[in-house]
Amino acid sequence: MVEVIDAQYGGILSSSASVLVPCRVYSISDGRVVTGGTTVDVRLSRSGDNWRVTSTHPANPGPAAASLSAVARQVLANKQILLPPASIADVRSGQVSESVLTAMLELAKTYRIGVSVIRSGHPLNVFGTDRPSDHPRGRAFDTWQIDGHAVVSPDTSRSLISSYMKASERVGSHNVGGPVVLSGAAFFSDQTHHDHVHAGFRS
Repeated sequence: MVEVIDAQYGGILSSSASVLVPCRVYSISDGRVVTGGTTVDVRLSRSGDNWRVTSTHPANPGPAAASLSAVARQVLANKQILLPPASIADVRSGQVSESVLTAMLELAKTYRIGVSVIRSGHPLNVFGTDRPSDHPRGRAFDTWQIDGHAVVSPDTSRSLISSYMKASERVGSHNVGGPVVLSGAAFFSDQTHHDHVHAGFRS
């Protein structure tokens, strides 16, 4: 059985799009329920009013590191940080920046954060460009849910999203994207980021 956790844009243009789908997969092995999962980058193209899937790209987090930093272990143990399977594997791989991990821990002191994507399962480049994305380099994470409220939901308070975006900047993100337009060099908003909050880091 497959449980879709969320579906968010990895990028959208007039005739092409990337939709990132973190999911859990449940199976039976030796009479026991085994839980796994991945994040799939689903690519679509548009013809007239119709969109069709052209390819799918499952996450490839890589093997777990032989040892993890203290901050990585703290992130994995923190009940305020909800990670999908691919993001858990990202942290376990040791390839996520300490800046990202520390920022998540700081944000979790105030918010319960539902993370959708960290490193694997995200397009290698900023969608529609040749600029490398911070995600595959382990220098960004996306939040789809804040305190149990989906960012994309019209019922979610704009002030909650604004405060979370501002908090992301305060904990070190130089590139905070979301559905709310805020003043300041660190902030941006566009169609791709109407359904999640992106936080990118320089290192």
